Amino acid sequence: MKILAVNTGSSSLKFTAYEMPEEKVLMTGTFEKIGLEDSFYTIKYNGEKVKKEVFMPTHEKAANLVIEELLNNKIVDSLEEIKGVGHRVVHGGDRYNGPAIIDNKVIKDIEELAPLAPLHNPAHLIGIKAMQKAIPAATHAVIFDTAFHQTMPKENYIYSVPYSWYRDYLVRRYGFHGTSHKYITGVMQEKLGKKDVNLIICHIGSGGSLSAIKNGQSINTTMGFSPNAGITMGTRCGDIDYSMIPYIMKKLNVDIDKIDNILNKESGLLGISEKCSDCRDIEDLEAKGDEKAALANTIYVKKIVNYIAQYFVELEGQVDAIVMTAGTGENGREFREKVLDKISCLGVKIDKDENNKIASYLDQKEGIITSSDSKVPCYVIPTNEELMIARETYTFVK
Repeated sequence: MKILAVNTGSSSLKFTAYEMPEEKVLMTGTFEKIGLEDSFYTIKYNGEKVKKEVFMPTHEKAANLVIEELLNNKIVDSLEEIKGVGHRVVHGGDRYNGPAIIDNKVIKDIEELAPLAPLHNPAHLIGIKAMQKAIPAATHAVIFDTAFHQTMPKENYIYSVPYSWYRDYLVRRYGFHGTSHKYITGVMQEKLGKKDVNLIICHIGSGGSLSAIKNGQSINTTMGFSPNAGITMGTRCGDIDYSMIPYIMKKLNVDIDKIDNILNKESGLLGISEKCSDCRDIEDLEAKGDEKAALANTIYVKKIVNYIAQYFVELEGQVDAIVMTAGTGENGREFREKVLDKISCLGVKIDKDENNKIASYLDQKEGIITSSDSKVPCYVIPTNEELMIARETYTFVK
């Protein structure tokens, strides 16, 4: 059965075509700069990568090119072979604790929740409608990034602000990267041979979040009302004292939109180092003696360590595994070593040789990076949000 996993941004569309239930990747594609004159797309299939520069004025044009490539490259002989399309949507509020078949009510809910994710939900809707028009006979499902964290207890998602803000305006902790955290939880349930796993998952990339998993369910996570909460990230500030916002607005003589942009796109590792946002570049600069890069890296690691310690206590020390995933988590060998060294007081003992063997660009892409006598094992597991979307969609179609 052919299933498409689709992730639409404001000016992009990404897809992966799968043969299910084998979970075989048939083709992947990324369409970028939609609406701009220099738009282009890249597809990968049969081990080949092809880039094409094509003007795509709308997402509908991009969706039609997806179909064109699938047909021209004989991934499908007809659109009837595509039985399901799964769409990633960032925000489902507290209305969805799992995936849903797309109908008028779901569309309306995504629209109503757009103020909570103004950069994402409207773009997702454009992609949904474009793919529905291109592949009308398929079952279209939506997978919400916030859904997995809906199992958090109330004391972990209510902020210490007037309760009416939650009741009347939906102000609460939602958490994000839920598709990734759910995927990793499922992988670890298989590896450990039990459903009721207790985990600390570290999804560390350009954006980053940690989650505490108890008995296979999310009970806490670092991102909150927005993805700009929790740990220091590539360009996002993470947790800050809100009082600096009106203060710096006056100092810089700027409005709240400018501040919001600074905190999302000019802060984090980039803001501290004043040079770059990528952890690899930060480490390179630190090795050359750059003091601000070293400071950025120290803060970065410290914030992650603090949350691991918090979640270790929240899980009452009963942790089956710590898991590193996403770009930096999967590839940052020096980063992983620094984090695990900092939590050695919890009985975590790194195996440096095993740690150095694992990265996505090496032959070994996953494994355990702690020694046999470590109180808690630490795994490196590549995440696969597209596969999670395909699995959820396949279940609906089946």
